[in-house]
Amino acid sequence: MATRRMTMAQALIQFLKNQYVERDGQQHAFFAGMLGIFGHGNVAGIGQALQQNPDFAYIPVRNEQSGVHLAAAFAKASNRLRAFACTSSIGPGATNMITGATLATINRLPVLLLPGDIFARRNVAPVLQQIESFGTQDIGVNDCFKPVSRYWDRIYRPEQIISALPEVMRVLTSPSDCGAVTLALPQDVQAEAFDYPEELFRKRVWLIRRGQPDSVSLDRAVEAIRSSKKPLIVAGGGVLMSEASEALDKFVRQTGIPVSETQAGKGALAWDHLQSVGSIGATGVLAANHLANSADLVIGIGTRYADFTSASMTVFQNPDVRFVNINTAEFDAYKVGAIPLVADARVALEQLAAALPGKKVTAEHAAEISSLKIEWEAEVDRLFHLNNPGKPAQSEVIGAMWEASGPRDVLLSAAGSHPGDLQKLWRTRTPNGYHMEYGYSCMGYEIPGAMGAKLADPSREVYVFLGDGTYLMMPTEITTSVQEGIKIIIVLVDNHGFASIGSLSRSLGQGGFGTSRRMRSATSGQLDGETVTVDFVANARSLGAHAIKASNLDELKNALEEAKTIDRTSVIVVETDPTICVPGYESWWDVAVAEVSEMESVREARARYEVARKRERYHL
Repeated sequence: MATRRMTMAQALIQFLKNQYVERDGQQHAFFAGMLGIFGHGNVAGIGQALQQNPDFAYIPVRNEQSGVHLAAAFAKASNRLRAFACTSSIGPGATNMITGATLATINRLPVLLLPGDIFARRNVAPVLQQIESFGTQDIGVNDCFKPVSRYWDRIYRPEQIISALPEVMRVLTSPSDCGAVTLALPQDVQAEAFDYPEELFRKRVWLIRRGQPDSVSLDRAVEAIRSSKKPLIVAGGGVLMSEASEALDKFVRQTGIPVSETQAGKGALAWDHLQSVGSIGATGVLAANHLANSADLVIGIGTRYADFTSASMTVFQNPDVRFVNINTAEFDAYKVGAIPLVADARVALEQLAAALPGKKVTAEHAAEISSLKIEWEAEVDRLFHLNNPGKPAQSEVIGAMWEASGPRDVLLSAAGSHPGDLQKLWRTRTPNGYHMEYGYSCMGYEIPGAMGAKLADPSREVYVFLGDGTYLMMPTEITTSVQEGIKIIIVLVDNHGFASIGSLSRSLGQGGFGTSRRMRSATSGQLDGETVTVDFVANARSLGAHAIKASNLDELKNALEEAKTIDRTSVIVVETDPTICVPGYESWWDVAVAEVSEMESVREARARYEVARKRERYHL
């Protein structure tokens, strides 16, 4: 067998360069390159290998966590058909990636993590940044990746990658098992040479399967849909990942079944589609939640039924409600006691459409769907154009951003009050035009995530909507965006603190304690002094961005138009009126309130909580 003598790191990069995926007859390289920061744990191994492979792009980031966020967003925007690898040194560089790994695994997104590790030969231990265990020498900080990775391995010898790398690719390209994959790479092993078989470096094409439902489950699902009077579809992220929007469109035009959306599934249908009734659950809208309340059959497509989607299991109130779940993952397909269709979303929808040629919702139900949709769209128009004097309401800011954006542009966010308002109000026009990380709702995702979405499709403008709390956590990737020429448009709402959690705190009777950006008072000893002022415009400019302060709605609209003409990242800072909020619409979210308290406001909140909890259900 022909061999090639290479270091383990060189062989690893050569392997990654030759991995391809195929779906529906289309082939392309799986890895777009590598993100990371070099340190003593990877510079002489992975770093040297990347240096001699300039055709495998390396993007240096400013924080290892944000590098993983960028990779996750890229995979999401690519419908899991492309990915990045991420590298770090040992120690804090590695553990910085754990949050990103968790985000990727929760959201079922393929990301390859290559943290440096301690010396496999051990004779120089403890090395710089090595944690020592009193009970074993076979443990290190990279063991922390085990519970948040779909696949984990530590490479003690250079030849071990020959068997490890195919397993890595199996997991990363699996529609049901993908998530973060971690290979811990001891720094000495990275630089060791081995005679690798040439076969390891051949072009390999991994087929992305479109799984078929079993015939028995399909027949049962068909019968459940055929006999239903008020069916409702919950479109999750699986619709987008499988590129099933056209199949969904055909199915619901044929049957008249209304489609509600999760955060991950928003945009499965265009907002003005006749069967699109908007978002569902705790951040849901009037139309979807009203229909969910009385639905006798819920057809979940690619959804995990997270607590926000189900309004903490209170949104489906029909005593006879049944469920049909379409999902590539058996784990999710069996949730809520559903008839499970373990299958690709597009395939399952096409087969259901073929099996239900005469199914149509009643004229009465169709009229109800239409009426609720008209009522909701009028509410969005109202919230977009409140004509609030002074500072704009957050809904007006969203309206201005939507009106400035084009039909293929992307709106991206992750945390705070923005995801809830955006899920209700943003009118998504095309698939993947709404990019929300809400599986982990991770503060700091927004800016690197926007870069990942932009890299996935540079022809689409990417708008980022975030608050000052999350901005202050990770603004430094603005510099990376300038460095790499990745233009994004950031709209930063200065809330003088954590507005979303402050609002939640007040709803729990706690008055927003610890959520404002205030000085500690010498008189009270509490954080109730003057507001801490941050010049976000100056900060953004110092990082290389074009930055603008918008004092009112007209200035915001002008700034958005200006940002579209700028050739680099722009940051638009605006303050909103905190007294004007987007209402809730027949929704609730279970956040436990203290059962006993000396505070009257907390006791009142607890009483309301106990009443609301009575609507929670088990769906078995």
